[in-house]
Amino acid sequence: MSTAARSARGEHPDTVFVNGRILTMDGDTPAYAEAVAISGGRIAFLGSRDEAARRFPRAAVRDLGGAAMLPGFVDAHSHLSFGFDLIDQVNVGSPPMGQCRDIRSVVDALEAFRAERAVPAGGWIVGWGYDQEALAEGRHITRLDLDAAFPEHRVALIHVSSHGAVLNSRALEWAGIDASTPTPPGGVIARLDGSDEPAGLLMEQAYLLVRDRLPHPDAADRFELLDDVQQLYASRGYTHAQDGFTALADLDFFREAAERGLLYLDVVSLGSFIDAPHWIGNPQYPLGEYRDGYTIAGMKIVQDGSPQGRTAYFTEPYLTGGPGGESGWRGEPTVPYEPFSAAVRQALDARVQVFVHVNGDAAIDDLIRAVRQSGISATDDRRTVAIHSQFQRPDHLDAYAELGITPSYFSNHAFFWGDVHLANLGASRAEGLSPMRSAAERGLVVSNHSDFTVTPLDPFLIVWTAMTRTTRSGAVLGPDERIDAYAALQALTTGPAYQVFEEGRKGRIAVGLLADFVILSADPLAVEADAVRDIRIVETIKEGVTVFPR
Repeated sequence: MSTAARSARGEHPDTVFVNGRILTMDGDTPAYAEAVAISGGRIAFLGSRDEAARRFPRAAVRDLGGAAMLPGFVDAHSHLSFGFDLIDQVNVGSPPMGQCRDIRSVVDALEAFRAERAVPAGGWIVGWGYDQEALAEGRHITRLDLDAAFPEHRVALIHVSSHGAVLNSRALEWAGIDASTPTPPGGVIARLDGSDEPAGLLMEQAYLLVRDRLPHPDAADRFELLDDVQQLYASRGYTHAQDGFTALADLDFFREAAERGLLYLDVVSLGSFIDAPHWIGNPQYPLGEYRDGYTIAGMKIVQDGSPQGRTAYFTEPYLTGGPGGESGWRGEPTVPYEPFSAAVRQALDARVQVFVHVNGDAAIDDLIRAVRQSGISATDDRRTVAIHSQFQRPDHLDAYAELGITPSYFSNHAFFWGDVHLANLGASRAEGLSPMRSAAERGLVVSNHSDFTVTPLDPFLIVWTAMTRTTRSGAVLGPDERIDAYAALQALTTGPAYQVFEEGRKGRIAVGLLADFVILSADPLAVEADAVRDIRIVETIKEGVTVFPR
């Protein structure tokens, strides 16, 4: 067992925290505690410093020196397992994710990686974070762009949405995709102008033809990398990390990692609906029960694609066509409605919590219809989570309240792709993105997330985008949906804890809850909105034990 895991899971020193801005996040309005005492890895007392000293005379005293302390952040939705892949990939993202601003700089980054790693002819060069919308040319890279620099290598650029990739000719040949390959239902194979020859771009179901066959670290390497991946989260203040679409092999990996004592954060999986027959009802995969820091929260279904990739599913067409040049394009559901509805019902009937990726309003319609047909309502308290839930119509919020659907929003899209959404969808649809204020006014509990690796694993970027909704160009996308700093922090603490039925365990500084804290360089409630992005993580504490810095 690692030292950090041993401490977080078994050795819990009694400590009293004093002399800081201790924001409890307990309640609908901000409240601060003068002193917090912890014992046995849980919060034992909130109150005055004198009373804490009287009741815990042998506890170590931790002077915060005026720093802010909040409950540890609860990751509402990301892909922890993607962190393992980054070690053998090159960042081809655009600022602030990376440094690529045009096609030439993408190729330069790939060439530098080839030289640094001495990748032999026939080997793989994989880039992550590719975003055609942020490149100066304003178009997708094609296999022809890549072939000129890499005639002897297999190259794949994974789209920033994680819903597609661009392959060069060698990689397409490896994949067995050519002019005779039909476009699968729910997928996109872009073609070169005037021909059936693949241009390189594969999206959605077409991408699934190659995604799992791309190079990935093996299990032994992943065990070695697990500490580094957990530190990605701990260094950003997260004490709870999610793997947002976990295949059966990864369920086994995380279970074994927990058994080996390698987890010092709480790691939560959303099991893949594709593999559901293998793990639902199987006692090897218990639900909602932490074992050495690991649990499976429920089942994840993907029902559409990404709006920035123009594969989200809408009731009205995109103004700019489809990713492969399709006209009248609305996107497509990932799963036809009847099998999608059957999967939702199967999980709900088995009392498995359901998490569904829905971006466009047509995909949200499918989710609402499926839950309603299942006979589940808010009174059943099943907390079906609509992940992303980005382009909602006002009537969707009423349906969420009726059916007990809780949205996990993605306000970072306002900055990264707000201008793109305005062009693709028009103002009326784009400005309704992640309607956090309207949802709160309707009484919904919401969360907000990074979808790492789609956007940075940075909680203060999430808070800032929720507060300002500022786009790359400096416009404000949907000003009426901006929220204040406290509501933005709730979406990183109490909201996501509620969504996975852990509001009685984490997300607040309250007696009986886990002693999970993050210490910050400044109180987010005491600075201007634009200064929130400059706040630093000083320390992350899991069950009373410091897990960052190490």
